[in-house]
Amino acid sequence: MNRANLCSALVLAVLMAMAISCQPTGDREATADDAEPLAAPTPDELYNATYHGFEGLDRPVTLVDGRWEGEPYQPGAASRPTVYLIDDLRLTGDVDGDGSDEAVVLLVQQSGGSGAFIYLAVVGHRNGTIESLDTTLVGDRIQIRGADIDGGRIALEIVRHGPDDPACCPGELATMEWEMTEQGLSTIGDSAATGRLTLDTILDIEWTLKEWKRNEPTEAPPEVVLKYTDGRFIGIGGCNTFFATTQPGTKPGHVSVGPPGRTRKACPEPAMKTEERFLKQLDAVRKFGFVTTRLSLTYENDGTYERMLFDRRGASTTSP
Repeated sequence: MNRANLCSALVLAVLMAMAISCQPTGDREATADDAEPLAAPTPDELYNATYHGFEGLDRPVTLVDGRWEGEPYQPGAASRPTVYLIDDLRLTGDVDGDGSDEAVVLLVQQSGGSGAFIYLAVVGHRNGTIESLDTTLVGDRIQIRGADIDGGRIALEIVRHGPDDPACCPGELATMEWEMTEQGLSTIGDSAATGRLTLDTILDIEWTLKEWKRNEPTEAPPEVVLKYTDGRFIGIGGCNTFFATTQPGTKPGHVSVGPPGRTRKACPEPAMKTEERFLKQLDAVRKFGFVTTRLSLTYENDGTYERMLFDRRGASTTSP
């Protein structure tokens, strides 16, 4: 074989060896791109996760069944720092763009006074464990009207205290948005006020009754449906169609409700019992607002106040 043919043969052999070495093999090492997307943390994981970033606390806190309590501020005193998970809201989605879903939750930090500081936290799976990726303060004693993840952005529609609002009654509407960066949660925009809290805030939205008062769920059927339109509440009380006029109060969220009227269709006893109770409580409503995206109607009951809670009709639950 001459020199030219020998060189050609050697080059061909090298190229074939390189091609063989680049072919996939059954036992090659898996890469990060091969990993299956991970599901968002479960409710149980969130209830017992470790969170950080709370103002006035110099260390992370680990929840047990959704709650953490620190040592009393003074020996023997009842006042102590607490952090607890708001269990009515859990959003899931790919917030940081890694291909796996994270969970977005809300927590409350209290220090024994009247303040209730709401924090937003993003939690995900990292290296086989649950990790709080970042936590940010939303506000003090705010109400959450809506919550969503869209394109990785987290958005909260809130009711907060405006410049002239009394401590009891926030009345300023705003939207706050965040995105996850390498540095953590970053605010998008200036969260300027978008309006005032009035009954028109819930205009023409249908709501279904879910709790007679906190932690007393309704039984279904029958379904109780409420809507605000044309200056009054209307809907189905479990059997009959009802209507009740409304009158706004002097403070944000305050309202008085006129005696409800209804049609006179006869229904089975369970439905009528539900309707009687609902219309009695509706007649005693004094305030409206929001509890983690739910509509809240506060009513007077023998000198105390309770809250009926409603879900937006047709909306999927955001509760863990």
